[in-house]
Amino acid sequence: MKILFINNEGGGFADYVNLDGGTTVEKFFSEKMAHGKAEDYLIRVNRQPVSRDYVLHEGDRVTITPTKIEGAE
Repeated sequence: MKILFINNEGGGFADYVNLDGGTTVEKFFSEKMAHGKAEDYLIRVNRQPVSRDYVLHEGDRVTITPTKIEGAE
């Protein structure tokens, strides 16, 4: 299945990615943001906050935005 992934970390980017059916938000985050902790990010699907066990669907729009910026006071 194909979803739109918007990564707002650093310079940010957006791209369509292909996933296996049944992929949860938690699994998607761990694959795409392996260096980060989920609690340091705002994760939304179709502009709405979702739980980590939400199963992604064809055409979903996933946005990952950091809530903690390194070096910020």
